[in-house]
Amino acid sequence: MTEFFKILEVAIWSGVAALGFGILFNIPKKAIFTVFFLGFIAGLIKFILLHLNTNIIVASFAGALTVGFLSMPLAHKIHQPPVVFSIPAVIPMIPGYFAYKTVLAVMNFTFIETESAKRGELINDIFSNGFTMFFILISLTIGVSFPLLLLRKTTVKNMSRKLED
Repeated sequence: MTEFFKILEVAIWSGVAALGFGILFNIPKKAIFTVFFLGFIAGLIKFILLHLNTNIIVASFAGALTVGFLSMPLAHKIHQPPVVFSIPAVIPMIPGYFAYKTVLAVMNFTFIETESAKRGELINDIFSNGFTMFFILISLTIGVSFPLLLLRKTTVKNMSRKLED
C-alpha cells in the first residue's frame, strides 16, 4: 500500500509539473484542469509500469499514447485544440536525467579522463544514456502525435455522436 501512495504522489507532482508548463505556455483558463489531469494520468501510467519493471521507454510511450488518445475527446469537449494540453502534459516525462548523464560522460571523456579503461566506461555511458534519452524522446513524440494524426476532429465529432446515441 505504501508503494501505491508513492506512485500516487509522483503522479500528482507530474500533474503539477504539467500544469506549470501549461501556465508557462499561456494555456486558456478552461484547459487548466485538463492539463493537470492529463499530466497526472501520464505520470500514473508511467510510474505504475516502471514499478512493474517495464522498460522506461515503453512506460513513457504508454503514458504519452494515453495522453494522445485522451486529448482528442477532451479537446472536443472544451473546444480547444488537443495540442494545447497534450504537449504540456508530456513535458514532465522528458528524460532530463539521461541527458545530464550523457553530457557529464561526454565532458569527462573529452576533458578529464586519460585512462583508457575508464574512457571505455565513459563511452559506454555516453551511448547507453544517450540512446535511452533519444528513444524516450522518440516514444514521447510518437505517443502524443500518433493519436492526433489517427483521429481527426471530424472523427472525434462522429465518436461523440455515436456515444450520445
